Amino acid sequence: MSGEPTLPAVGANRFDRHEWAGAFGDLGTLIPFVIAYLALLDLDPAGVLLAFGLASIVCGFVYRTPFPVQPMKAIGAVATTQAAQTYVVTAGAVHAAGWATGAIWLVLGLTGTARRIASLVSRPVVKGIIVGLGVGFVLSGAKMMAGSPWIGLAALAGTLLLFGQRRVPVMFVLLVFGALAGWLTDPTVADRLAGVRPEFRWPLLSLPEIRADEWMVGLVFLALPQLPLTLGNAIIAVAEENNRLFPDRPVTRERVAVSTGLLNLGGAALGGVPMCHGAGGMAGHVRFGARTGGAPIILGAVLVAVALFFSASVGALLALFPPPVLGVILLLAGAELAWGARSIGATTGERVAALVTAACAVWNVGVAFLAGSAVVAVVRWRERERARRT
Repeated sequence: MSGEPTLPAVGANRFDRHEWAGAFGDLGTLIPFVIAYLALLDLDPAGVLLAFGLASIVCGFVYRTPFPVQPMKAIGAVATTQAAQTYVVTAGAVHAAGWATGAIWLVLGLTGTARRIASLVSRPVVKGIIVGLGVGFVLSGAKMMAGSPWIGLAALAGTLLLFGQRRVPVMFVLLVFGALAGWLTDPTVADRLAGVRPEFRWPLLSLPEIRADEWMVGLVFLALPQLPLTLGNAIIAVAEENNRLFPDRPVTRERVAVSTGLLNLGGAALGGVPMCHGAGGMAGHVRFGARTGGAPIILGAVLVAVALFFSASVGALLALFPPPVLGVILLLAGAELAWGARSIGATTGERVAALVTAACAVWNVGVAFLAGSAVVAVVRWRERERARRT
């Protein structure tokens, strides 16, 4: 897709127009989950957005690359779907999942367990996970575009046509188009925006509100099922993608695990939702121009401002980003991710393992781990047997 990025001087975060454009390259995953959390679980928007904003700012300064902060997808999917159908998953359970997830990954990172587990995953499996995640993003983006195909196709066509020029970052054009599309397709948007007024409000702390049964639901039904996906996408894949794109600013899997633990503990204290890093988020930032930690810092500052001064108007502000336009962002981020991992193996066995992993990762990263690792084990056994007979 875009090739290797142009790297800035080591240690330098930029805040130019390209970093501003790339800052919004992960909205395709962030906004849909935030909308679902706020609408279905009645979470405090100030706490949710402030947690994301502060985490993004810290990651921008610490990693100095477009290191993303995203909602944990498995927890988000289970929490919002179950909240719509039953009363088992509550806001307290989501906060409990954040505390549990933070504690688990902090321990795994500090003890080196995360690194040892990740080292058992072979390179074809890692490549397959990245490709599968990319394809999954493409499919999810296409599904979001299908809701209003003419808007989605027009946004996609315009974005592809403008990618070659550097004067006006394409993300700015896409966001303006999305705002106009949202205003034209929903007559209430303009009225809702007219009522937006700044009003300072600090989020409420969540810990005193969590009941014993919510701790159980948060740990057993939300936090534990998320672990394989976090290991694959938010630890292994994001470190691989960062080090491929920015070899002068490498990260270790151990460090990313600790980061995941800390941002969840801090986010839970503010009333946020479980968060992680994700390879798709980094691909989205890079696809739209980001090359330094300036992009997550910019995004984080915007989210902090909205959290503290416009939390009562979050619904009206998010209406400016219609799903088809978010789908375009998600689709292009997925294509960037999959394209970057296209060299999936040097031998036939490695390529088979990577393709099996990729096919499963589109559906479930945990299953992809098992299936890909099983294929790798069979391939290596056959190689040993062949070498023994010769």
